[in-house]
Amino acid sequence: MVDRVSRPLVVFSTFAASLAVGLLVVLWLLGGLRGVTAPAAIGGPFALTDQSGQTVTEKSLQGKPTLIFFGFTHCPDICPTSLFEMSELLRALGKDADRVNVYFISVDPERDTVPVMKDYLSSFDPHLKGLTGDPATIAKVLTAYRVYAKKVPQKDGDYTMDHTALIYLMDKSGNFVAPFNLKQTPEAAAADLRRYL
Repeated sequence: MVDRVSRPLVVFSTFAASLAVGLLVVLWLLGGLRGVTAPAAIGGPFALTDQSGQTVTEKSLQGKPTLIFFGFTHCPDICPTSLFEMSELLRALGKDADRVNVYFISVDPERDTVPVMKDYLSSFDPHLKGLTGDPATIAKVLTAYRVYAKKVPQKDGDYTMDHTALIYLMDKSGNFVAPFNLKQTPEAAAADLRRYL
């Protein structure tokens, strides 16, 4: 008789304990995920120069959602493709394009001077701002945004750059949200971005 009563209690207690442990694990994981995507994890103070010679800082990100792409003007494929896709997104946004910041930050400051950036970006949407600076300043920005960039020598004596090719989405407070997906139609990308306006 005691066994019949205690057996269900043991089963119930075991179930309750495993449920409690499961909830604790889930809460811990959620806490861990918040730690990974905390605003301080990606981004930080910077002062760079755009293709018009104007200074752009982290304060320039505030008030509008921001897309940031790191690349270089001598890039043969990924960079121009990404900038074209960003231009198509801005076209799809229509008048809302004025409510978004879009930055192309150079990982190759030795070659990407202000005049070079101005000439290069003339082929893309005028909302796109190209940012550059001296190598030490760019290095700090790359570290703050956790961007990988490495000079790769070529046989002809020139070099190319290996680099992170994500589009960073920052919210209106300048905090990192997530990588932004441009591998969809411009209209779908525009709808995604409008959620942050």
